[in-house]
Amino acid sequence: MIKVAIKGLGLIGTSLALALKKQTEEVKIYGLDKQQTSLDFALSHGIIDECLASLADLSEIDYLLLAGPVSVIIEDIHSLRDAKVKAGLVVLDVGSSKQSIMQAATTLPPTITFIGGHPMAGSHKSGVRAGRSDLFENAFFFLLPTNEQSQAKLASVKSLLALTKAKWLEITPQRHDLIVGQISHLPHIIAAGLVNQTNEQFKHEPLGLQVAAGGFKSLTRIAAADPTMWTAICLNNQTVILKELAAYQETLAQIKQQLVLRDGKAIQTFFAQAQQVRRNLEHNSEKGSHPYYDLFLNIPDRPGEIAKITQRLAQANLNLVNIQILEVREEVNGVLHLTFGQAASLETARNLLAGEYELVERE
Repeated sequence: MIKVAIKGLGLIGTSLALALKKQTEEVKIYGLDKQQTSLDFALSHGIIDECLASLADLSEIDYLLLAGPVSVIIEDIHSLRDAKVKAGLVVLDVGSSKQSIMQAATTLPPTITFIGGHPMAGSHKSGVRAGRSDLFENAFFFLLPTNEQSQAKLASVKSLLALTKAKWLEITPQRHDLIVGQISHLPHIIAAGLVNQTNEQFKHEPLGLQVAAGGFKSLTRIAAADPTMWTAICLNNQTVILKELAAYQETLAQIKQQLVLRDGKAIQTFFAQAQQVRRNLEHNSEKGSHPYYDLFLNIPDRPGEIAKITQRLAQANLNLVNIQILEVREEVNGVLHLTFGQAASLETARNLLAGEYELVERE
């Protein structure tokens, strides 16, 4: 039997536990969390098998997954230096910034194998109730081995978490923080800033937020994420984020100046460049990337319409990588965004649905 302890039963920790529950090999999951209500919920719903009082005694644990905020993960790593551990214990963290965590891990004794990790998956929802066994499916999962010892354990970690169906990527801490700072940390700051600025702008105009529709909601959805987690992320990736904020402020200053000068050509170039790059995201063929294939449908506002579409796809044995409703308009037909992992699946779905639904084509 494999014994796994998970410290931090929020969205990520709970989702990892639920994925582990699918293992054919017997796995016993121990949970640790500062919130007793989270532990009670996880126990009563079969997410974990048993509670663990602390990290002081891990003598029977094979794998420890650290799934708290970055600052808490660092504290947990420091506490492991004096813990009673099973020889060969493998510790994997899932923090969103890596350099500070990996530096802390250098102080661990050789009896512990530490591997840095970060799944590029999440939700604006948080807490033990938000966990999903399929949260990591088709998501990139960064792995950061610290030395030859941890490199040798990568295969066992991938095997343990195989049913997450994540896509593994090995990376250095510096490269990780630079990439994730730009595509995750900076956008969260921008989204939160836009929400706060809009709220201030409309403090005497309640109609403003009331009519905020698809574009605003889609752009700012991530601002609803856990403030504690994002405070820890920002403080632990401070240097990278400050540089990226400065670069973003320069971009805003440039478009501001173009507006002052009424430079229509420059403004159009600004939007055209962004449009092309955004379109290319779905067709990125860079080495190591995984292309996805998208289909957009106008769907009428009728009960059961989405269920009917997904049932047809299932009957045709077509697997969806992702599905979402784009809130581009209010109180009218929505746009259903379907994502497939293969071009052939996209074409089959297009032919299957084109007769009844209006396809929204991208140029």
